[in-house]
Amino acid sequence: DALPLSPNGKLDRKALPTPGVESLIVREYEAPVGATEITLARLWTELLKVERVGRHDNFFELGGHSLLAVSLIGRLRQEGMEADVRGLFEQPTLAGYAAITERMEIVL
Repeated sequence: DALPLSPNGKLDRKALPTPGVESLIVREYEAPVGATEITLARLWTELLKVERVGRHDNFFELGGHSLLAVSLIGRLRQEGMEADVRGLFEQPTLAGYAAITERMEIVL
């Protein structure tokens, strides 16, 4: 009914209840397809510290943010792949970002 407040009247974030499972966005898992999606899924799993990543999972919904996005680009370049951050913001799902990354490879 009321938000917990600190002694100075601000929101006490530490006193908020932990979100339950019902607050998660749940999608049916679909395994990555093709070399680009498989490589991206492996890197996302490592960077985001999640168990698995499916084709329709969203980088930012899984806990990604701009600093991790930049780290991802560096890791992709180490793998010999061309990628950019803007594409990840435009197509944040694994399948969408893989398609953009593959198009960049073809252009180069």
